[in-house]
Amino acid sequence: MRGRSAQSRSHRVVIFALLSFLLLPVSSLAQTSRSLPDHVPPKRSSQIHDGFGINSDLPRDPYLPWNRWWWTRMFDAGFKWARIGQYENSSDRTSWDWIEQKRGVFSSSQELEDFVDSLHDNGIEIQVQLIYGNVMYTSPSGKLPDVSVPESGSFHNDDRNLYSVFWPPTTPDQIAAFNRYAAWMVNHFKDRIHYWALWNEQDIGYWNPWGNPEQFGKLLAPFIESVHGADAQAKVIYGGQADPARDFTQRALDTCHCASGIDVYAYHTYPGYGQNMNPETMDYGAYQTESPRALRELVKHYSRIKADIPFFDDEFNSIPSWVGSDESVQAKYVPRGLIYNLAAGVKTFVWLLAAGSDGNEYDDFGIIHGLTNHASDFTPRPVFYALQNTNALFSDTKFDPSIEVGGPDLPALRRHSDFPFMGYGFRSDKGKAIVAYWLAAHSYPGNSFPPLYATLTFKNTGIKHPVLVDLVSGEIKPLSWKEGSTDTLEGLPVKDSIVAVTDADYFDWPVLPEAPSSLNVTVSGNSAKLTWEVHGGNPTDMVVERKVENGDRSKDTWTRIAKLPGSATEYSDSTLTRADRVAYRLRAINSEGESAYSNIARGVVALR
Repeated sequence: MRGRSAQSRSHRVVIFALLSFLLLPVSSLAQTSRSLPDHVPPKRSSQIHDGFGINSDLPRDPYLPWNRWWWTRMFDAGFKWARIGQYENSSDRTSWDWIEQKRGVFSSSQELEDFVDSLHDNGIEIQVQLIYGNVMYTSPSGKLPDVSVPESGSFHNDDRNLYSVFWPPTTPDQIAAFNRYAAWMVNHFKDRIHYWALWNEQDIGYWNPWGNPEQFGKLLAPFIESVHGADAQAKVIYGGQADPARDFTQRALDTCHCASGIDVYAYHTYPGYGQNMNPETMDYGAYQTESPRALRELVKHYSRIKADIPFFDDEFNSIPSWVGSDESVQAKYVPRGLIYNLAAGVKTFVWLLAAGSDGNEYDDFGIIHGLTNHASDFTPRPVFYALQNTNALFSDTKFDPSIEVGGPDLPALRRHSDFPFMGYGFRSDKGKAIVAYWLAAHSYPGNSFPPLYATLTFKNTGIKHPVLVDLVSGEIKPLSWKEGSTDTLEGLPVKDSIVAVTDADYFDWPVLPEAPSSLNVTVSGNSAKLTWEVHGGNPTDMVVERKVENGDRSKDTWTRIAKLPGSATEYSDSTLTRADRVAYRLRAINSEGESAYSNIARGVVALR
C-alpha cells in the first residue's frame, strides 16, 4: 500500500436556506409509522444472501484471543464475506509456512478448522490469500532448512530477512512446491471455501525484493491450473494489487497467458495513504493518472478475460489516525466508499475487523479496537455502527440506473460548495428501492461540516411513504412528498455522509439476537463447566451445542444438549466419559430467530 500526495485545495461551503422538515399528515403518519423503527435494525450475516466484506486476522493468543468479544461482531454487523490469510502483514494459519512445516507433509491445525467452521456455519463466504513463501523452498540463504517454524506477527513489509515468507517462488521447483500446497488447501477446504487468491499486494514489498509483474505472471498461470484442478468449482482471484497500476496488470497478464482462468479481479484502495483524502478521489486524483475505474476498463477489455468478470476492492479503509482525520471522518468515509463502489458493481472488503496490535499496524486499522490494555480494548469504533447500518440497508441490493436523483438546488450546491453531489438508486432483491446521496466532500475532524438543505427529486423509485435514514447514526425519520407530487422532497439535509431515502416498509427483516461471546470451558473429572457473555437483541433462550470427537471429522456432528434461559451465563455438562475430546458452542434465541454461534471452546477428559 503506497499512497500519493495530492495538492490541497480550499473549499467553500454555502448554507442553503434552512428549511424545516415537512411533517406527515396525521392520517398518513398513523398508517406508516406504527411499526417504523427509530433506528436501522441490524441484519445479521445469516440473513444476507450477498453483501459486503471484512478482512480479519484469524484469532491468535495473546493479542487476538478468540474468547474475547470481537470475532462474533462481524456476524452481528452483517458482513457476508471474509478475507483471511494474513496476520498483520505476516503469515497466518492458512499460510504455506504453517500448513507445510515438514517437507512434503501438509496438515491443518485444529484451530484453523474451528475458525473456518465458525465463518462457514455463521453464513460467511470466505476468500483465502495463499501466502507464497516457505523457508524450506524459497529462502535465499543458500542453506534450506528441513522444517518451517512460523514467525510471530511482529514482522512486516518490507521484510528482507533471509527466512522471510516474503520471498516468493520463482524457480520451477519452487513454483511446483507452492502449487502442491495450494492444491492441498483447495482440496481440503472445498466443502467450506470457494475463493482463492495469490497472497497480497504483489506489486510492492510483499514480493521480495519488490513487485515484479513478469515473475508474478509466471506464478499465476500454474496457480490457476492447480486451484481449478483441485476443485473445478473453485474461483481464482487475481489479487490484490496495492495500487491501481494498469502497467503491472498488463505485464502480468501478458506473461501468464492465463486471463481466461481468472474468475475475479481484485485491487486495493487507500486514497492518499497516510492522509485524509475522501474515498471518491480514488477515481479523480489520489492516484494521479491511474484509478480503479481505468484499471477495471483495462481488465474488462483484456483479451480472453471472462465476460462480466467480478471486481473486488478487497482492502479499503480510511484511518482515523491519519493526518487531518479522526473517527468521525472514518465513520463517514468508509460507507461512502462502499456505496460508491456498489454503484460501480464492485464488492468492497473493509480492512479490517480488529488489528493484532503486535503487528506493524498496531491499533490503527481495526473497526474494533485491538488489545492495548486500555478500557477501549475490543470495543467498536463509530465506523462499526455505520457499517452495520450500511450492511443492513444495502446488502442484497443492486444499482438501478432507472432511478434518477436530481433537484433544482444541485447546480448551485455544486457551484458554491465545490463538492460533487453523489446520488445513486438501488433496488433490493425484493424489488424495493433505496436511494443514497451525499456530497463527495473532504471531511474534517469533529463533525464540523455545516448544515445544508435542498429540494431533491427521486424519479422511478415507487416509494409511497418516504423515510429519511442517516447512515452514520442509523436514525430514521418519516417524511412526506411535496404536496401534489410523488417524487419530490423539500428541506432534505445534504451532508458529507450518506443519507438514504426509502419506503417505510423497507425494514421488514427479523431482528435476531447478538451472538454470545467469550465462551470458555474448564474440565474437571468427568464434568465440563462452561461460561460465556450474553449481549443484545433481547435473547429469551440460550442453546448449548456439543461435539464429541472420535478423530473422523466426517462423523463429528454438533448436538444440542441444553436449552437455558436467555440470561444464563454458565452451564455444567456432567455427561462426559473418559478420554472424550469435546467441543462446545452456543447461540442465543429470541422470538424472531437464532443468533450466530459463539466461538468454539474445547476440552479433554483425561484418562484416569
